[in-house]
Amino acid sequence: MELGLNGRTALVTGASRGIGRSIAEVLSREGMSLVLVARSEQLLSEVAASLPGPAFVIPADLRDSRVPALAIQTAVETFGRLDLLVNNAGDTKRGDFLELTDDDWDLGFSLKFRSAVRCARSAWPHLKATRGSIVNVIGIGGRTGSAEFTIGGAVNAALQNLTKALADRGVQDGVRVNAVNPSSIATDRLVNRVRRISDERGIEEAAAANEIAQKLRVSRFGEPDEVARVVAFLASDAAGYCNGSIVDVDGGQTRTL
Repeated sequence: MELGLNGRTALVTGASRGIGRSIAEVLSREGMSLVLVARSEQLLSEVAASLPGPAFVIPADLRDSRVPALAIQTAVETFGRLDLLVNNAGDTKRGDFLELTDDDWDLGFSLKFRSAVRCARSAWPHLKATRGSIVNVIGIGGRTGSAEFTIGGAVNAALQNLTKALADRGVQDGVRVNAVNPSSIATDRLVNRVRRISDERGIEEAAAANEIAQKLRVSRFGEPDEVARVVAFLASDAAGYCNGSIVDVDGGQTRTL
């Protein structure tokens, strides 16, 4: 399918590894110029060097309230326009609710939620000018509560509501805002979780992975590229009538409406 993204510019946060890196790779193959933001300069540079198209890296911590506006400004100054913002940065701490601290909660909201708010606010005038779009990479924890994922669930639910609210604003400004909810994707984070269970239980990693998949009632773990292709579709002209859409890419794990 021709996505019509060639010649456009995207800013991708959390682009140094995992889903963010795959998003960068897919968008670059589709002909987009990229601005990549994450904390690790080395990893970002490795990603940029591997891409077929132009990419500019911004090694910075999005928890710093000044960074989102500077990143957006740099993207426009570097490539002359901004057509897509992908808010992918941020993870949240799991654990017993009674043991999670205020700092844990502040970190979860600061990196994942507040950075998305600030990036969207700074990008909006430029996206309005190009009739561009935002894709938020969130997670299914915002749909279904879990005792071990209280911070992540709350942050994800907030981002889903923000997606709907900005999509509503986007109707009048010509900016589409959509979201993707991944789950059980084979990133470093999930691999580390599998290894931890393997070590704790004294079982093979393959057995530990199969145990997690069975518990989640999915046939397998997803691949980062499978999420990235959905992001590219939502950003494209092919999804021109998608606004406020929240797409679960979770192998059927979410069974609620």
